[in-house]
Amino acid sequence: MLELKNVSKFYYKKGMITTGFSRVNLKFDMGEFVAITGESGSGKSTLLNVISGLDSYEEGEMYINGEETSYYTEKDYENYRRKYIGNIFQTFNLVNSYTVYQNIELIYLINGYKAHEVKKEINELIKKVDLVKYKNRKVSKLSGGQKQRVAIARALAQNTPIILADEPTGNLDKKSSENVLELLHEVSKDKLVIVVTHNYDQIEQYVTRKITMNDGKIIEDKRIKHHDEVNNTIVVNHKNMRGCSKAKLGIRNAFNILSKFLILTAVYLYVAIELFSIYILFSDSQTLLYESGYNNYFNADDLNRVVIYKNDRSEINETDFDELSKLSNVKDIIKNDIILEQELSIHANDYYISGRIYNINELDKLDYGRMPENDDEVVMGIDMGVDYYFNKSRIEETLKQTFEVSNTYSSLTKKNREIKIVGVKQIDDEWEGKIYATENFINDIKDIYIENVTSTKYTFLGNEYQSYKESFGELVPSKKVPKGKAIVLEDYMYSCKNFNCKGKAINITAKTPYSEIKKTVKVSKMYNKKNITKLTGYKMDDFASAIFINPDDFEELHDRKIYQSSIIIEDKELAQTTLEELKNMGYKPLYMRDTVYDSSYNTIARIFNIVKVAIYAFELLVMFFISYFVIKLVLKSRNIYYSTLRILGCTLKDTKKLLNIELFTFANIGYILVAGFLILQKMGIIHITFFSEAGIQAKLYHFVVIYIVISLMTLLTTERYSRKLFVDSVMNTYREEV
Repeated sequence: MLELKNVSKFYYKKGMITTGFSRVNLKFDMGEFVAITGESGSGKSTLLNVISGLDSYEEGEMYINGEETSYYTEKDYENYRRKYIGNIFQTFNLVNSYTVYQNIELIYLINGYKAHEVKKEINELIKKVDLVKYKNRKVSKLSGGQKQRVAIARALAQNTPIILADEPTGNLDKKSSENVLELLHEVSKDKLVIVVTHNYDQIEQYVTRKITMNDGKIIEDKRIKHHDEVNNTIVVNHKNMRGCSKAKLGIRNAFNILSKFLILTAVYLYVAIELFSIYILFSDSQTLLYESGYNNYFNADDLNRVVIYKNDRSEINETDFDELSKLSNVKDIIKNDIILEQELSIHANDYYISGRIYNINELDKLDYGRMPENDDEVVMGIDMGVDYYFNKSRIEETLKQTFEVSNTYSSLTKKNREIKIVGVKQIDDEWEGKIYATENFINDIKDIYIENVTSTKYTFLGNEYQSYKESFGELVPSKKVPKGKAIVLEDYMYSCKNFNCKGKAINITAKTPYSEIKKTVKVSKMYNKKNITKLTGYKMDDFASAIFINPDDFEELHDRKIYQSSIIIEDKELAQTTLEELKNMGYKPLYMRDTVYDSSYNTIARIFNIVKVAIYAFELLVMFFISYFVIKLVLKSRNIYYSTLRILGCTLKDTKKLLNIELFTFANIGYILVAGFLILQKMGIIHITFFSEAGIQAKLYHFVVIYIVISLMTLLTTERYSRKLFVDSVMNTYREEV
């Protein structure tokens, strides 16, 4: 069955060679109960470790069923131990945090059995070693004799032909020792049992053969009694460990020791928080860098604004607005969004401020003054913490003044050029103010804007002219002009036959980005400086060379329909989804964030990204080594556990997977806790200052990337630790710190 020919074991340490044992020749048969005795240091335990495949040998040959083992790799020895060897140690090598049942179950799980398949066998073994009452008790709470019986039951569970016991009664009382030896004697009837002991007298009545060692050599090999021959040696070829068993053990290992659980959970909480902190840092920095840019097209560059118009450039009607309001991510709809482009400048003496126009209905209360009662009264929204003119000591003076108003993009009519500030609202925007006005005021400004963006051309007397506001050929509405008629400057008569232009047609084309309107009016009268007021109601000084038409004709030329609107989105993280929904509804959306530009942005961004990558890489390295150092210290206390798995025949691959599952359990707990807080923060269910910005900024892919980073760190930790754990023989690993 088992044979050693001139086998020697040497140890190399600091240039010194030490002999474990030298040129041993032994042959063992099934059914033997062999005792190996000798003084301490004689080499008997070393011999047992070599026989069990826990230690290598340097000289000679060991045969198992006639097969040489000198070429065995560590993987071969794992398979050898699984098939042939059941170990019983003086120090038991049980998993103290497991119950009696779980320690025996461990063998079956390693050997590929399902947990529910082996309940009966485990219970029978527990009964056989007389531990039924202690079945669900943790091994750490058992006596020495009870622990040794668990170790015997575990060795029997392995169902191997060879049982090796190293000082199995060394730490037991007399009664416990007798129970253990009786069990081993019973087992030896159909197996090979080899026991190392320094107290031969205690075991003498059971043995069939005595081997004595001294100074690493066999000095006696004596047959004590006859043993029954065992002809049918059954060697079980165990299956590979099942995936569900690995998951069961890995998760069990994560929770079975409270102190370890708390420490490793804290480590992964630190890793997750640190990773999200890095994200917050660079997310804030990039957002600030990004939002500090500008665009050349829109004055109202609220980054949550989406400008929309239909693909066919048709009117957006009330039915369309109802459909738009049903979109989940729409916070507000600005129907006539052209008002957002209107920036008014208010100035008086030493004060100047610009701001966009907002409807007074958006305000519910003021900080100073009152709400507007007339169309020429407004409320100013201002950051009083940074605006000198609107400091508290000057509020009353401000509310008594009349201010001049100008428009950045168009000329205002006379009635819109003066306003009174009657109230003040504190806002948090040091760069820009807000002007809250009545609906009528806003509509006037909107109409003025429409008139200014409308390109008007007309053909008169065979010539084409471009109409310019407050300049040549301006179209001016007058109630004194009949519909379909026009009153023109008298100077045109020189181009008319007989100096009479009456009845001559003026073909007018008014064009906007969304529409084109054509209209024909005919000259009814001609004005000069003397009769202009009578004919039109205006003075000559008001216009250079206006063409006066009926107000209804004027309105028909200036299309007041809504072709372009804006929506304000609620959550910018869902912006892309909203844009796709708008496209599917037949709109062409323009997201304001996509229009931001700064000529210096690209250069700064490149530098920023280089620095970001360097810092991020450094942070990752620091996190990895800190977390690995702590995890290594914790796992060092688990060195015996993983060495025990190897002793029991667990493969390197399976041991790494168990460790992976254990660490991934902690990684998932830490990640889920931090990610959960962020999600709850994003949903507004909780509010934690640290998570506030991250909760707002975090996108799905950020959660995915951070989880991948944590997973990679866990895999690297497992790989690094397991490489050290398996770099040497089992016994060297067991003896030394990892």
